[in-house]
Amino acid sequence: MEKVAIFVDVQNIYYTTKQSYQRHFNYAAFWAKATANREVVAAFAYAIDKGDSKQQGFQQILRNIGFMVKLKPYIQRSDGSAKGDWDVGITLDVIDYSAQVDVLILLSGDGDFDLLLEKAKNTYGVTTEVYGVPGLTAPSLINASSRFIAIDDKLLL
Repeated sequence: MEKVAIFVDVQNIYYTTKQSYQRHFNYAAFWAKATANREVVAAFAYAIDKGDSKQQGFQQILRNIGFMVKLKPYIQRSDGSAKGDWDVGITLDVIDYSAQVDVLILLSGDGDFDLLLEKAKNTYGVTTEVYGVPGLTAPSLINASSRFIAIDDKLLL
């Protein structure tokens, strides 16, 4: 059985599915598809914590599915902009798990991760799968992945 590690950029998936489909991502359907006949070594969902009850309920759903939820506080700057970015945290975890698995699964459309996937493939020989919304996933990320899986109707609520 292939060993897999899953890394979900929750904010990116939320906004890209909302923008393209006006629907939510179906994490349970994703889990069933991505983990079929595979051993899950680690599964992380990286999110921003605003502390509201609806969000906490969603985070519990992710935990019930099998994800370890990692939270960063939502930071509202004085100029009105917001900060909440997990790119470095995701990168560190991907590097930590690359030597332990056969497949890395990244849910994000963020092109900043293209170098990370190239590094994981070239240094550790892992297969990399990217789940992303077509048209909103950076071409460089798609090209850096071993396999791109388009988020479509089957992975939406």
